[in-house]
Formats: sequence, C-alpha cells, structure tokens
Amino acid sequence: MAFVRVENLEKSFKELKVVKGLNFELETGKCIALIGANGAGKTTTLKMISGLLQPSKGSIHFEGEKIGGDHRRLIGYLPQHPVFHDWMTAREFLEYVGKLSGLEPKVARARSAELLELVGIADSKNRRIGKFSGGMKQRLGIAQAIIHRPKLIMLDEPVSALDPFGRREVLELLDKLKRDATVLFSTHILNDAEEVCESILFLHNGELIESGTMEEFREKYHQSKIDIVFTQDAYEFLDVFLNKENIISIQTEGNKASIYTEDLEAVKEAVLSQALKADWPLEKFEIGSISLEDVFMRVVKK
Repeated sequence: MAFVRVENLEKSFKELKVVKGLNFELETGKCIALIGANGAGKTTTLKMISGLLQPSKGSIHFEGEKIGGDHRRLIGYLPQHPVFHDWMTAREFLEYVGKLSGLEPKVARARSAELLELVGIADSKNRRIGKFSGGMKQRLGIAQAIIHRPKLIMLDEPVSALDPFGRREVLELLDKLKRDATVLFSTHILNDAEEVCESILFLHNGELIESGTMEEFREKYHQSKIDIVFTQDAYEFLDVFLNKENIISIQTEGNKASIYTEDLEAVKEAVLSQALKADWPLEKFEIGSISLEDVFMRVVKK
C-alpha cells in the first residue's frame, strides 16, 4: 500500500528547473533509496516531501491526510549536514527535541532513553555532543528524527561522510527502522542501497529515469557478467573481444575488467580459451550478476 504518492512534482529556482515532473510512490514499511549523482535533485526532492520547500508544480499525497495540509507530525528528517548544540549532552539534546515535537517532558525523557539504546550510544548519553565522532552524530541525528514516532523517515546522504565502520553501523540501524516506518534515504553509494533497500528510485538531472526492485531490474536488464583481474593493465588483453558477437560491452579499470553478455556460456568458453592460448596473467576469473551500479550506468546512458 502506498503511504506517500508523488505526482508531477517540479521545482524551479528562477529559470533553473532542478526537479522535473517526478511521479512515484512510497510503500508502507519499505526502505526506498533515492539514487543519483551530486546535483541530481535528491535533496530538493526530500525537502519538498518534508515541507521545507514548496513545489513549483505537482502534489504530494499522504494516505488518509488532506492534500496541502501540515504533515510534519508524520515525518522524521535528517539533513545531509545536521547541526547540533555541541555544548549539550546527547540525553539533553534528545529531550529538548522531544519537547519541541510536542512530547510531554516525562514522555520525552523516557523516549530519549529508549532511542539512545536503539541507536547504540546509551553509554555516551551524558557526553557532550562536541566530543562525538561522525558516526555517533549520525546515530544521534537519526534518533532526533524518530523521537516523535514518525511514519515516514527521510535521511539525506546519511552515510556519505562516514568511514566504513560508521557506515556499517548506520546501515544496520536503517534495517531496524523499516520495521516500524517507511524509510526514504538519498545516496550516491550504490552498494549501500542494494544492501538495505527493497525499492530504488534513480534520479538524473532532476528526472526519475528508472524505478523498481533489484529483482525487477535484473529481469529487465537481463545480462551476465564475467569479472576478470589481471596482474597488469587489463585493456591490452581484451581488445581481441571488442565488437565481437554476444558481447554487449567491456569495461576496464586498471587491472580489472568486466565483460557483459547475454550468452554467458559462449562468451565464457571463448574468454577461457583465449586466456589459455595467450597465457593471460590472471589473478581472478569470476561469473557475476548485474549490480545496482550496472543498472545505473545503463539507464543513465539511455
């Protein structure tokens, strides 16, 4: 069931149109990724859904709610660069935000304690936020976004500035959050979206160019992939396969290469035969499947 329905959404700043006629739905209890390069319109889209920006055209419908009404109570929002009062402790900040959200002081106190446990920083509840790491601040930011139990949680690039350990912590937290709410987060890190999301929205130059699940993408863009790693530059070994039948494309980067095909067995046999014949200096030969990055590159090039 669609909790949010976006119809013909547009946003212009003077003569510059940054969001162009978006149409999509957000289903209840799902995690949805809004994917695109920097400048694709992700942040502008999130701000319009949250009510921080008014659309130039189009509408945003919340299930059971009046169109154009105040939906802030339904939404939890974490901006890309959250701002905190560094002199406050984590517990003080969450209680403060809870009261701003309309919670009674006693309820705000209990909810803050609950969320500090949920996001994994309860041991640091009395520490000043200015002493927190980036990952801890993101966890605190997520806690403030959900303190009023919103039905829609929106996070703008929640892991882009984190180290691998911090990213892993936040991704695991997102997986928990979707049990109780719809989660929409923007990112340009495709592996993260593929890991935790049921549905993907691709934005490019302000337009929604593709949407669906990974299963739908794999069916629609059906192709197989052979990943090869050499001990030296890959391109010089694969030029013999350029423009060959059954090969869709070949991508090389340094000593790594990927061959895309719709006839895996024929191409695999040809590549292995050439590898033995020419005594290729191989480190790795692996059969893979299409990834979210592969899908993104294909739809962008349409």
